Amino acid sequence: MPYLDLNHTSAAALQQHLTKYQTVVACLCAAWCDVCKDYRPKFEALAEQHPELLFLWIDIEDQASLVGDLDIENFPTLLIQQNDVVSFYGTMQPDTSQLKRIIQSQARQSPEQLQTQANFDGQQRLWQTEANLRLRLALAV
Repeated sequence: MPYLDLNHTSAAALQQHLTKYQTVVACLCAAWCDVCKDYRPKFEALAEQHPELLFLWIDIEDQASLVGDLDIENFPTLLIQQNDVVSFYGTMQPDTSQLKRIIQSQARQSPEQLQTQANFDGQQRLWQTEANLRLRLALAV
């Protein structure tokens, strides 16, 4: 299953899925957000196109105990993580075409290239600790 809703997935099941997939694409949202509600079917459709990736839908309010205090400025906020490297973290227009281009671009890069980009500037270095979803989930379990 390439798509998980954290509201309907146990922490143990999530940990099991995280070991199977190198790349995680997470949408950080809130149940009250109408933009997120409209975006969700598009996000799910993109997940169906990429069974090699793990797509997560995370309600940051309902799952605060798992994801902690991630800095969310607007919705939807997307997080892409390749193994332990957070390669993208930020707000995106609610159109999956931009997300699809980022996924395709990153798929063409080696782990070394992604690591180099992760250390490009202070903000991206901060993502590696502050927005590292695998680390946050491991600490929460």
